[in-house]
Amino acid sequence: IPAHLKNPYRLKSTQSDTIIPFSTCESRYNFFHGMVVYWEYAFAENFILDGLLVYLALKCARARVSPWRLLLASGVGAAEAVLFPLLSFPVWGAYIVKIAGGLLIAVIAVGRERLKTYFVTVAAFFLLTFALGGLLVAAYSFFGVEYEQGNGFFVERAPVGLVLGAAGAFGVCVEIAAKAVYRYRRLKRNLMPVTLSSEKKRVRVTGFADSGNLLRYRGKPVSVISAVTALALFRGEKEAGRISVTTVNGTAEKPVFVCRMEVEIGSKRILAPEAYVTVGDVDTKDYKIILHTAMTEDGYETLDGTQRMAAKAERKRKRRKLLMRK
Repeated sequence: IPAHLKNPYRLKSTQSDTIIPFSTCESRYNFFHGMVVYWEYAFAENFILDGLLVYLALKCARARVSPWRLLLASGVGAAEAVLFPLLSFPVWGAYIVKIAGGLLIAVIAVGRERLKTYFVTVAAFFLLTFALGGLLVAAYSFFGVEYEQGNGFFVERAPVGLVLGAAGAFGVCVEIAAKAVYRYRRLKRNLMPVTLSSEKKRVRVTGFADSGNLLRYRGKPVSVISAVTALALFRGEKEAGRISVTTVNGTAEKPVFVCRMEVEIGSKRILAPEAYVTVGDVDTKDYKIILHTAMTEDGYETLDGTQRMAAKAERKRKRRKLLMRK
């Protein structure tokens, strides 16, 4: 092992292994013995990777993606990646510079958002950076790619297709996972305990507040319950009528029953002494009843969402007025 590689935290040049400064006629510099890196290729590769990481971090934070901010943040990250190996830092200094650079990239990409969005974006950016770096190192080891580690960076002799292919697969997986997590969180926020009572029986199930359920029978809202719940609650009881229900599977006539319904939304209870329910395709372990939108229209989820949208619209309107006055 060459003497300057025994301590990976400090790079020392030798007579045959020097760092060549940038110039208009020379676009390459040596990191390690036998490895020549062209700075424009390094900039382009890091520009793409940083752009991917920033985009994924914004998606994880559910922040708005601004194209020009994304390009600017990617350029800053790529410039840092190219210039960083040319500067000599102690170990603690390298960590500070890398963390500060990551913070700057995330702040540039976010723009005007809530403080929470900044924190989530920064955390997601660093976690994704570590994950992608680990994935690339694992891929290099698996395919036998030669690479060397420096103080806060590493260089490799890897095909561009391998790097971009691994990064692309990583990006697709992260975006799918982020969507699944937020979909699951949205589902959990809209789940609530529901108590159904008939003349002889009483069941307690989990209900789902669905803003798309607009079924009505004789002008009153109708919730949809699973066949198992209907059998447990209304076995042997007479139906109140029938209703035509249209789903993706087609249109069918379904029985309508009357029961007492109590919905718990946080500390609030909504009571419907005579609620209509019908049997539908509610085949999921998460909930057994799809509530009508009228049952939860005063609940926390819809109310908070409406207030947030109204407040955001008001802030935009004030900014437009201020710009017009200026």
